[in-house]
Amino acid sequence: MMSDIRGGPVKMKMLLLELMVLAGVIGLSYGAIQRPDYDDTPNPEFLNPSWMASIPDDQPLSEVTMPGTHNAMALFGGVYAECQTWSLSSQLRAGVRFLDIRLHHKKGNLTIHHGVSYQRAHFGQVLQGVVDFLREYPSETVLMRLREEFSETHNIYGAVVDYIHRYAHWDLLWHSRLVPSMGEARGKLIVLQEFSGPDLGMRYGSLDIADDWKVPTLLHVEEKWKSVYKHLEAAPKGNKAQIFLTYSSGAGVFAYPRAVAQRVNAQLYDYLRAKTDLNQRLGIICMDFPAAPIIQTIIDFQLKKVMKRQASKPVYSKESLKNTISSLRKKMIKRFAVNV
Repeated sequence: MMSDIRGGPVKMKMLLLELMVLAGVIGLSYGAIQRPDYDDTPNPEFLNPSWMASIPDDQPLSEVTMPGTHNAMALFGGVYAECQTWSLSSQLRAGVRFLDIRLHHKKGNLTIHHGVSYQRAHFGQVLQGVVDFLREYPSETVLMRLREEFSETHNIYGAVVDYIHRYAHWDLLWHSRLVPSMGEARGKLIVLQEFSGPDLGMRYGSLDIADDWKVPTLLHVEEKWKSVYKHLEAAPKGNKAQIFLTYSSGAGVFAYPRAVAQRVNAQLYDYLRAKTDLNQRLGIICMDFPAAPIIQTIIDFQLKKVMKRQASKPVYSKESLKNTISSLRKKMIKRFAVNV
């Protein structure tokens, strides 16, 4: 009988399981926190709604470094489901330019889900929020990953198109698989399509992506950070024609999104602040519970055209100066003789 086993393997497994659960719970802070790297309060510390205005029009979007939010609409459902606390409007105005959106499809309706958890919103509200933002800030662009969640119809294309016509407009989209320049992208929603059907925009799979989201326990956070670090280090040297996307988010049964974000975001912030060369491409950095300061830090990493140095004034040797003076003297004597 299991009740008669003292110190046996079954009891040891149960104790280990209990320890892992406690580790996950202890690692989770329930009170609202607003740190430079992590923020689960209702509002950003400060806003940065039009930072893309300073990017040159001819710069490819693949060379822009930008912040993003994983499961951008996952504000409800408890510790396993919640990945953000800011509204969509607040995220965009804080500077977020990549949104990870998950669509539950049922009879043509598209609601927002994170797994089984309904997020009290539908795709039309997401589109309307992006439309409102881009109308107010036409210098900006928004990239949106779209994928089906908690439904397996494998046929959401028609519903997505219907919602675009109802809640946005067709010309709002960037209709090409090619990476646009910043000038071409301004005022546009760029769909990163992760479902079958004709092209609505770019294909999500065309990006260079690091999304090692499985973090079984908090003991595995360091492995997660190593994955993030490796991809960020590769981004500046990677193919400049390809968009790099790095997810710092992660979760598991014994490591909730909040607990993982509190640890990984801190390492990410330290990593970014330790870099002295801001003139490099890091791509999209997609986070759970980002804070305004870390968003600003990511924005500060922009490729800037290196100004050509002004040509140095020529340095003449004594010999060259003598020759120049001699030549000028001869010309002056010749002119004088002619005039006389």
